[in-house]
Amino acid sequence: MEKTTRTMPAHKHIALVAHDNYKPELLRWVQEQKEKLQGHFLYATGTTGHMLSKETGLAIKSFISGPMGGDQQLGALISEGKIDMLIFFWDPLNAVPHDPDVKALLRIASVWNIPVATNRASANFMVSSNLLKSEVVIEIPDYEKYLADRT
Repeated sequence: MEKTTRTMPAHKHIALVAHDNYKPELLRWVQEQKEKLQGHFLYATGTTGHMLSKETGLAIKSFISGPMGGDQQLGALISEGKIDMLIFFWDPLNAVPHDPDVKALLRIASVWNIPVATNRASANFMVSSNLLKSEVVIEIPDYEKYLADRT
């Protein structure tokens, strides 16, 4: 598929997700990075979003719980160019019933070329980058051209 570009805004749209065993770890990370996250638009799956908002006071748009379709809601926003970064503290040692949804979310983030952090170290690198506060041009699939070529 051919490529085109889109410009991520300086105020990023950041999705925050964590499996149950990693919710405390994500909460601790968000508390530590609260100053860097303020001023960006934050989204989360249901349980995680409500917990983070309550504990940190950050404004977070919460969707439904991941297993109930929240992962798919975030994936849809990614494919629409409405999410710029995904921070997903997933549990690599325990299978979850909605594992296909988790894989689909990670796959769609890769398809649309958005930065993904899956642990504390990668999340720290992402929010420490000068790109966090800047407009950033990324390559994405040229889906419009793909459709035009099919007609």
